[in-house]
Amino acid sequence: MANAGQKKKRKGMLLGVGLDSDGHKRVTTGPNFALVGGSKDTHEQMTEKAIKINEKLKARGKQLHEVSHTEFDDIAQEVGLKRADTKRN
Repeated sequence: MANAGQKKKRKGMLLGVGLDSDGHKRVTTGPNFALVGGSKDTHEQMTEKAIKINEKLKARGKQLHEVSHTEFDDIAQEVGLKRADTKRN
């Protein structure tokens, strides 16, 4: 067991899934994100948001796995993402 006693390196990952479709299969990956599906417009929007999130992280001198949930929510709002309303009637 070569890895015994070694700490596993943490890494954060963003996953974007576009639920609309125009018949094309789209996949875009980056250093800490994977985006799949969506129409051309949806996929472009997801890509833009992922890149902007990475820019914000870099400006703060942090990696994705180093930010708290609250800090990530703040960054997500800064780039135009909104938390889904989980209230159901």
